[in-house]
Amino acid sequence: MMNSPRYEIIIYWSEVDQAFIAEVPELAGCASDGSSYQEALAAVEVVIGEWIETARALGRPIPEPRGRLVHA
Repeated sequence: MMNSPRYEIIIYWSEVDQAFIAEVPELAGCASDGSSYQEALAAVEVVIGEWIETARALGRPIPEPRGRLVHA
């Protein structure tokens, strides 16, 4: 992902849309789609950057990526 923070991305196939949907749960409304898994991922990486830019411009908080807990 370019130089964006590392947010969780969920990608799934949508029969209704006939496309792969990529959602970023930590960033409200941040999602994209594509005809392939790779296309959906590339598109949502761009949308993450745009989401962050817009939040900064509006003075809104930007959540820190949650990441995953690692158990030893």
